[in-house]
Amino acid sequence: MKKAVIYWSGTGNTAAMASAIAAGMGEGTELYSVDQFTGDIAEYDKIAFGCPAMGDEVLEEGEFDPFFSSIEGKLGGKKVALFGSYGWGDGQWMRDWAERTTKTGANLYDDGLMVNGFPDADAKVQCTAFGEGFGAY
Repeated sequence: MKKAVIYWSGTGNTAAMASAIAAGMGEGTELYSVDQFTGDIAEYDKIAFGCPAMGDEVLEEGEFDPFFSSIEGKLGGKKVALFGSYGWGDGQWMRDWAERTTKTGANLYDDGLMVNGFPDADAKVQCTAFGEGFGAY
């Protein structure tokens, strides 16, 4: 089973979440920032995607959203988890992203994991647990 964590992070908050989630998912989990990923999404069975809320609670529009749009058609039947950090708002970007992901036919794990700002010690434990749960999903 091939598994990966693919994320975009502007300030390091979502990158810290990605590292903890990948650790929780276990051995063999590949970790990529979106600009480093050159593989074929079709080859992966489980993928955790990470992106913070930007602007008016949307996905990052320069790199992440174009990447996600380009691979949406390959997510059907795959196990997918979503996560990201935010600074304000109520999580509308995560609800919209979860709905968008479900429409692809992906098997969405949980409702997505959101952390306000940089993940402190408690949030890192939560991220690792999220990764463990997704790894077992």
